[in-house]
Parts: sequence; structure tokens; C-alpha cells
Amino acid sequence: MLSAYVESLKLRVGTFIGMAAVLGYLATVRRAPVPGDLLLLFLTVVAAAAGAGALNHYLDRDLDRLMRRTARRPLASGRIAHPWHVVALGIGLIAMAVAVALWALHPLVALHVFLGAFTYVVVYTVWLKRRSWLNVVVGGLAGSFAVLGGGSLARPELCLPPVIFAAVLFFWSPTHFWSLAIAYKDEYAGARIPMLPAVKGAAHAARSVVVNTLGLVATAALPVLLGLLGPAYAVAVGLASVYLLARTLQLAARPSERRLALHAFHASNAWLLLVFLGVVADVLGGWR
Repeated sequence: MLSAYVESLKLRVGTFIGMAAVLGYLATVRRAPVPGDLLLLFLTVVAAAAGAGALNHYLDRDLDRLMRRTARRPLASGRIAHPWHVVALGIGLIAMAVAVALWALHPLVALHVFLGAFTYVVVYTVWLKRRSWLNVVVGGLAGSFAVLGGGSLARPELCLPPVIFAAVLFFWSPTHFWSLAIAYKDEYAGARIPMLPAVKGAAHAARSVVVNTLGLVATAALPVLLGLLGPAYAVAVGLASVYLLARTLQLAARPSERRLALHAFHASNAWLLLVFLGVVADVLGGWR
């Protein structure tokens, strides 16, 4: 029973969102990072993302039953007998995260934590997911708000580094989710979810992944070109981008091969992880 509730939190996604917040902090901070602030920021953002994930499970339980990939999720499969428990858990986690950010971090962090959860639950899940192929494009702002929240903890003012990395997360989401959607195109079409491959076809979606990835790579290069980050980040983003572009070009050449779509999907995960590690190495290595 407990494992079903944990599964409903989508902690893997939440961990990536938490990493995005830490990335925004590290890319922006002008002094030595404060480990306690970093840990609390990470846990707060993960909690809010987990709460949003739980509400997403509740709101999408009817769609999840229609797709083989998601049919075994806790609410879709009936492993959680009382769906309102998941609703209460989700709302409680988001409220707790916003309250902790407001009390222990900074009001701007709390605002961005709330906006990230609101975007994922209301804008993406309720409004766009069932209506428009732009769902994951706009929904990607949830990750962008996490970056801006981390940046606002480091410097509570409008500044360039968190804006750039918020744009990076915005571009990353379509590459990531469209690749996955190509692999499960028929399931999305069967559930009448207007993901880009189900609406426009796999070939069109694969070309869109390549174009979007070019925007992603160009945006990720800006911190180096503007002198905001140094060689450790440059090496990490360079290697990651070459690998990701190679995978997406393979997919564009053979969009009907499901394994290539999954390769591109996993490559986007690896890309984000390497970029995160590049920022960490650059900041902690003293190259800034």
C-alpha cells in the first residue's frame, strides 16, 4: 500500500525538477554555496513536484487506464482504493513546500515553487494535455520556474543566469517528451491525447525534435559565450550536446523505429544530467 502512494508522487521526475532548482542556484550565486540552503531548496522543490505528480495521477487516472504504459499506475489500476487520499497528499505536499520556502528560504522562492506546481497541475494537466499538442511545450515551464526559484534564492533580483537556464529547461522538455511520445504514438492516439506524433505523425515530430534540440543546444551554449561559466561546463555541455544531436538525427532519419525514439528520450535525460554536473564542477572547482 505504501509503495503505491510513493509511486503516485513521481519522485524520479521530482528529482530532476529539484536538480533544476539547484542548477539555477549554483549558476547564479556569487559567493560560496551554502550547503544547508541547497539541501532545503532541493527538498522543497522535490516535495512540491511530488505533490503535483500526485495530483496529475488523480486527474489523469481515466486516461492512464487507456494506455498500456500507464495502466498499472496506482490509481488507474485500483491499487489505491480511495483516490481522495492522493488528492490530500498532493495538496498537502505543495502547501508544505510553499510554506517552508516562504518561511525558511525567500518569498520569491515560494512564489516560483507555487507557479511550478500550478503550471504542471492546472496549465498542463487540466487545460492543455487533452486539448493541444502544445501541452508539453507550455508544461515545460514547470521546470523553468524551478530554475528561477533557485536563482532567486541566490540573488533575489532579475539577473541573466537563471533566465538562461530557465530557457534551457523550456527547450529541453519538448525534446524529452516528444521523443517518448514517438515511441508510444499509437497509445497516445488510442487514448485521444493530442501529443505531437499522434497529431502530426512520427516523421513531423522527429523533425521537430531536431529543430527544438538545436535551440536547446544554442541556449545551453550562452553561459559559455557570455563568460558566465567556464571550461568544466563547456566540456560537459559540448559532449552532452553532440551525443543528443546524434541520437535525434538518427531518429529523424528513421522515425518509425521505436528504439531510436527511446534512445533519444534517454539521451535527453543524460544531457540534462551532464549539464547539471558541468555547472556543479564549474562552480565548485572555482573556474567562475
